[in-house]
Amino acid sequence: MILSRVKPAVGEETLRSISEKKKKNKTKVPSLEEYLQQRDYLGALTLLEFQRSIGEKQENANLWICYCAFHLGDYKRAMEEYKSLTTKPDCPAEVWVFLGCALFFLGLYKEAEEAALKAPMSPLQNRLLFHLAHKFKDEKRLMGFHQNLEDVTEDQLSLASIHYMRSHYQEAIDIYKRLLLQKRDYLALKVYVALCYYKLDYYDVSQEVLAVYLQNIPDSTIALNLKACNHFRLYNGKAAEAELKNLIDISSCSFEFAKELIRHNLVVFRDGEGALQVLPPLIDVIPEARLNLVIYYLRQDDVQEAYNLIQDLDPVTPQEYILKGVVNAALGQEIGSRDHLKIAQQFFQLVGGSASECDTIPGRQCMASCFFLLRQFEDVLIYLNSVKGYFYNDDTFNFNYAQAKAALGNYKEAEEVFLLIQNEKIKNDYVYLSWLARCYIMNQKGQLAWELYHKMGTSSDSFTMLQLIANDCYKMGQFYYSAKAFDALEKLDPGSNYWEGKRGACVGIFQLVLANKEPKETLKEVLALLQNSGNPQVEYIIRILRKWAKDNRVLL
Repeated sequence: MILSRVKPAVGEETLRSISEKKKKNKTKVPSLEEYLQQRDYLGALTLLEFQRSIGEKQENANLWICYCAFHLGDYKRAMEEYKSLTTKPDCPAEVWVFLGCALFFLGLYKEAEEAALKAPMSPLQNRLLFHLAHKFKDEKRLMGFHQNLEDVTEDQLSLASIHYMRSHYQEAIDIYKRLLLQKRDYLALKVYVALCYYKLDYYDVSQEVLAVYLQNIPDSTIALNLKACNHFRLYNGKAAEAELKNLIDISSCSFEFAKELIRHNLVVFRDGEGALQVLPPLIDVIPEARLNLVIYYLRQDDVQEAYNLIQDLDPVTPQEYILKGVVNAALGQEIGSRDHLKIAQQFFQLVGGSASECDTIPGRQCMASCFFLLRQFEDVLIYLNSVKGYFYNDDTFNFNYAQAKAALGNYKEAEEVFLLIQNEKIKNDYVYLSWLARCYIMNQKGQLAWELYHKMGTSSDSFTMLQLIANDCYKMGQFYYSAKAFDALEKLDPGSNYWEGKRGACVGIFQLVLANKEPKETLKEVLALLQNSGNPQVEYIIRILRKWAKDNRVLL
């Protein structure tokens, strides 16, 4: 399941260093068997290399060097040593499958298959080819190798790992729990179970299962990292980083993968800090590195760079489908591409409609996003309402929720939700400002919409906002702010027909004054607005207003 594992799948005893051994017996150098028994692969490798350098013979020394390098995670060294062995006439045939395993961990899948096929048939060869079929997405061969698996621990662990990588987490849990009933001392299986629960979003359950393992093996790299990830999901990045410090303290130079894992996760826990320095070199080492770098680019509004990084990714997990959907939606909106929006909608529908995700929170969010792109806002609200309780203070959720409410004409509720948003980036976005302005106007608060416009400054968005205020206020009978908006538009674009809208709004104000729904003093501002126009109709309208004012003793 953890294909770059550097600790054994079955934990028996905490690693003890060579120096601790020497304290107990300063005169005796541990034997190779003792090093291997304690899983001190660095010590064993050092001993083997020393014996080789002085010409001391050790039975199967070269094979043991390969074995130690492999278990230390130095797959390149293991590959080179195995390749050297294959050139010798007395090389055992099974070395080819060992070489295949090293190549597999290096990501050289084609070469791994070629090497494995040179070896005689064996359970290890079948397991390796089983995993390669998964990598090649060859379902027919995958099922063939699946049928060859037996009810033995190694084969069942291999099957569980395939379930895990295909996001069949419950099936993997079932296998691990069955194995734990048979072999209660296989404590490391609890880490695998905890990983599955983490993937199912049961972070508290994952923590409980993990605690049992950490009581026995407190310095496990994978377990401490998973504990930090659970803390990140349950609490926040600071809590996760505090847990990760334990892992930083114990990681030795032999655990290169752990160092890369720590660096990667620290970027995530610190909300993207140092992403451009840390993540690019890890893209082909840690699968999540690519996804997290894409997320970083999205947060920086560099949508094109995010798309470049993810466009060739063939999604397998729900998270990958969702992220590809988000990137395509963002790019489609940015460049006005219907094709990208269509692809995004299909990805969201695929995840939200799947049996494994349809009742999860991300699955329902996907269906809401799918219907949002299809502009079916009633359906959007059905899905968002079902998960609303989990996102009360989430600004992004509230932004989408309020837009859906407003699109259906629920302007009062939409206004309330828009005003819950605290994120300054969203609050300065024109989409937010325009929708909030529309809600204000529809809720008879034209003055607040006008104040929003004044805070925007001069830009193409402010011109569009003026058009929205002018037309929506006119439609809602808020003629005073409609007239002010049309007056501003006329000044910005004198050659247009904004005069007609302004004229209608000014006449509308006069009608409201006659109906005692607008203060008579407002007519002073109407006169000033009319005098800003050079249209010949202005004088006629002003004469009518002045005559009425004189007859009704209103000072203009």
